[in-house]
Amino acid sequence: MKKIITIILALAILSTVVVGMVACNEVTDTSISFDPVAKENIKLGLITLHDKNSTYDNNFIVAAQKACKDMGVTCLVESNIAESDACYQAAARLVEQGCNIIFADSFGHEAYLLKAAKEFPNVRFAHATGTTAHTELQGNFYNAFASIYQGRYLAGVAAGMKVKELNEGKTEKNYKMGYVGAFTYAEVISGLTSFYLGAKSVCPEVTMDVKFTGSWYDAVLEGEAATALIEGGCVLISQHADSMGAPNVCEEKKIPNVTYNVSTKDACENTYLIGSKINWEPYFKYLISCTIDGITAVDFDWCGGLAEGSVELTGLNTAVAAPGTQEAIDAAIADFAAGKEVFEIEAFEVTKEGKKVDLSTYLADVDTDVAFAGDTQVIATSAKTGKKYFNESAYRSAPYFDIQIDGIKFLNAAY
Repeated sequence: MKKIITIILALAILSTVVVGMVACNEVTDTSISFDPVAKENIKLGLITLHDKNSTYDNNFIVAAQKACKDMGVTCLVESNIAESDACYQAAARLVEQGCNIIFADSFGHEAYLLKAAKEFPNVRFAHATGTTAHTELQGNFYNAFASIYQGRYLAGVAAGMKVKELNEGKTEKNYKMGYVGAFTYAEVISGLTSFYLGAKSVCPEVTMDVKFTGSWYDAVLEGEAATALIEGGCVLISQHADSMGAPNVCEEKKIPNVTYNVSTKDACENTYLIGSKINWEPYFKYLISCTIDGITAVDFDWCGGLAEGSVELTGLNTAVAAPGTQEAIDAAIADFAAGKEVFEIEAFEVTKEGKKVDLSTYLADVDTDVAFAGDTQVIATSAKTGKKYFNESAYRSAPYFDIQIDGIKFLNAAY
């Protein structure tokens, strides 16, 4: 039986956890307002890129259905909707079916969902991983994400403990992990970097190779990437891609695997170690509550973290984990409570042309344009620790950490 360990239970002491929701960007378009709606008249429409066979999309489907059931509202799902005008058409169909809230789950859906929002101002539209709500300021269009880098860091701690254990007593040591990534987007780079930093915090010798597939969901490509990484000497594999391709290869080749969005313990009991996931249920309940209450000033960028229950770890497989892993995770959570930030500048270096890059300042691409030019200073100083850190997901919910740090090697970068 799959067991989900929700980090929120371990965070009773974290009343001042470092990352909660992003500050509300209140709606300024006064031409759009909403009256309260009785819950029996609310329908939430969910648009997904793939279907329930994708771990990413199924995570949204399960959360939306659970939130709607708990709140007493109707949930409609449109699956296998391409990142094209098909998204706009799906949104229009959902409006015709009486949906008051429409949510799309893939980065490439955004422009088409925004088109629908402008056409149907009396319907609330929300989008995961998007970047434009805080600049468009369309009163019925919102972006949302979660501080998943916290969960990936904690999963990385488990990975680092395992890599360290695998090298105990060996004359020839190998501390190299592998990572299957979908695209070289900031979202993926932020995730793989936080995972690596978590591993490095308990195993300083660790390095990581990354192969990108150019697809969010392709079991064959993800399996091939995992195979190549293992053949290249990686002793543990993680991924930011959405099929069972990599986990299945790891089970076949007896290589520890760290998952995303799902526990694979039942299917890969000999190699599944731990996973991290975004729990979208709190956000869906937030949107539903705003609709019931007729709240107009909904956050343009909402970002839940550990404290909101939006970031979780899937169950630690103690049969695979190294001794002391849970204690190491608990210690990392305590560090967060004391003010530690995931992307503290002193925790990593960047070398270009043989010289260390000064990261005391950094302009990130927050207000996205066609050139993806850096526009926002994102290096901050912690009030608790006095340490400088990259302030991820503070200026918009979607990640913008796009730095390739030392210790991580991209084996391809075509995507």
